[in-house]
Amino acid sequence: FQVFKIEVLMCGRKHFVEKRYSEFHALHKKLKKFIRTPEIPSKHVRNWVPKVLEQRRQGLELYLQTVILENEELPKIFLDFLNVRHVPTLPKAESCGSFDETESEESSKLSHQPVLLFLRDPYVLPKAN
Repeated sequence: FQVFKIEVLMCGRKHFVEKRYSEFHALHKKLKKFIRTPEIPSKHVRNWVPKVLEQRRQGLELYLQTVILENEELPKIFLDFLNVRHVPTLPKAESCGSFDETESEESSKLSHQPVLLFLRDPYVLPKAN
């Protein structure tokens, strides 16, 4: 079976959560009762070639990011899914969560950059004292 490794970055603290597709699907069914949810990648995959797996990974990553961007307050079941216990009370524009999925079995073959959110412009140097 295939496991997706989710990188959760909140305010400089990072942890990883491993979830199977079935767990994403169960989350989706629960979330639909509370919020408008984005499309989730299809449950059925015809063949398990790396390209198809990468498309599913990207689809799940987009799913998580869309839920985060479109909801002012994230449902507790969503936070529990990501193993987040404390959400900082920052205005949404400054929230510092980021997510990134990789298949643990495929991670050596697939390379991509995690999605990052900067609180300050990373290309502006701080003023010298």
